[in-house]
Amino acid sequence: MTDASPSSQPSLRIAEEILEPSPMAKLRRRIFKNYSFLIGAFILVLIVSIALLAPVLEASGWIQDPYAQDLSKRLNNPFWHEKKFDADHILGTDKVGRDYLSRLVYGAQISLLIGFSTMIISGFIGTVLGVSAGYFGGRIDMVVNFIINTRLAMPVFLVAMAAVVAFGASLLVVIMVLGLFLWDRFAVVMRSITMQARDLDYVKAARALGCSTPYIIVREIFPNVLSSLTVVATVEMANAILLEAALSFLGFGVQAPTPSWGLMLNEGREYMFFSAWLLALPGGCLFLLVLAINLFGDGLRDVALERER
Repeated sequence: MTDASPSSQPSLRIAEEILEPSPMAKLRRRIFKNYSFLIGAFILVLIVSIALLAPVLEASGWIQDPYAQDLSKRLNNPFWHEKKFDADHILGTDKVGRDYLSRLVYGAQISLLIGFSTMIISGFIGTVLGVSAGYFGGRIDMVVNFIINTRLAMPVFLVAMAAVVAFGASLLVVIMVLGLFLWDRFAVVMRSITMQARDLDYVKAARALGCSTPYIIVREIFPNVLSSLTVVATVEMANAILLEAALSFLGFGVQAPTPSWGLMLNEGREYMFFSAWLLALPGGCLFLLVLAINLFGDGLRDVALERER
């Protein structure tokens, strides 16, 4: 069987280019094949949308004021209970008659605000330290390693409790404490990846061409460590949300009457045997949010790794 004629080869190349899927098509295919990413993204987008639209929902009458108290309606049951159910409060009320659905919706705002703010602060600190240590090495690496080891020697939870006692319990204090003490994983991962990336050919070529150090770090190294950075960011965001809930549950985090899922767990624990939904609802919301963030992070990692292959 004879080979294709030279005149037919350009046609074959054109056909291959047409049949070859575009990068966006490949990305969509990888995303829609990853059910972990899709489920996590769907739940996360749903929770974020509800939290952002909370004022609109309140203004339109779908939910009520989360701070409004009515002692005549305290501990009303949610809709699945036949006794002591009020149609104006489909998920019941708490011990002082506040609408539980409203407090759950606004509690999502608090959790997302703390998780996102902590991720930004700790991510910036850890990335700067990790990339600096991985790229420059030598004494800078030794100093950064000493700082990381010093940070790892301090338990975050105990330091957070001490800081709250010293500076007072507030939303800002919780964000700052968690942001300043959850950067170690960023630093360790960024240091390791940067040490591998600095010896790659394209980095050496940029260095040989006389490119400045900031240019090499920002334009050559950082884009190649971004996928790992996003995965660490999602893990730390979920960790910060859980730590805030634990601190609020113990009375060292967000203070009443601010709606916080951890604080709602604390307020409902005395009724756990008679009104278990006071614990189940905020606990379920907390579980769902953390699960969605972790699924999204795992799926994002798998999509990024498949792209690199």
